[in-house]
Amino acid sequence: FKNFMAKLYGIGAAIVILGALFKILHLAGADIMLIVGLTTESVIFVFSAFEKPHEEYDWSLVYPELANMEDPDMDDRRSVSSPALSPSQELDKMLEDAKIGPELIQSLGDGMRRLGDTAAGLSETTDAVGATKEYSQQLTAASQHMADLNALYAVQLENTSKQAETQNNLIEKLSASEGNAEKLASEVSNLVQNISNLNNVYGNMLSAMGGGNRG
Repeated sequence: FKNFMAKLYGIGAAIVILGALFKILHLAGADIMLIVGLTTESVIFVFSAFEKPHEEYDWSLVYPELANMEDPDMDDRRSVSSPALSPSQELDKMLEDAKIGPELIQSLGDGMRRLGDTAAGLSETTDAVGATKEYSQQLTAASQHMADLNALYAVQLENTSKQAETQNNLIEKLSASEGNAEKLASEVSNLVQNISNLNNVYGNMLSAMGGGNRG
């Protein structure tokens, strides 16, 4: 029966592969070949249900040095036969194996709480740093505005000084012009007087000359 099953596995696998190949390449009769392959595979599975299970031999009887070696299959069978633990029991067992007691868990919880408090404190510190930075920026802007106002005031003061100086110069020039005008008027008056005197002298000379001619 084992020889028959070995041949059945080989021939059946070949038919299944051919059916898949026909279907992949879209060859003529691909559907029929695929049906034949899947049917063959189903028949193989039916025959395999009646195949005897593989026998496990105790090789320690032949090789005594294997007697102390553990069989993984035996361990699996032991684990299957042993009652299953609930998730909470498995967790307790893991904690016990790792030597993690209630004190360590409580200490871990306290550490996590302290970490949360520290994170909250850092958040408040970050907010304070942000507020301080904003206040510093506002002070810088206010200082800049004051500097601009001082510069504007200096320009206005300089312009006012220049205007006052210009007005003083103008007043001095006007004062000098007024003095010159009075001096010019005096000289013109003197000139008119001199011309009048000269006319009188010339008139007297003409009168004197006219009188001499009559005599």
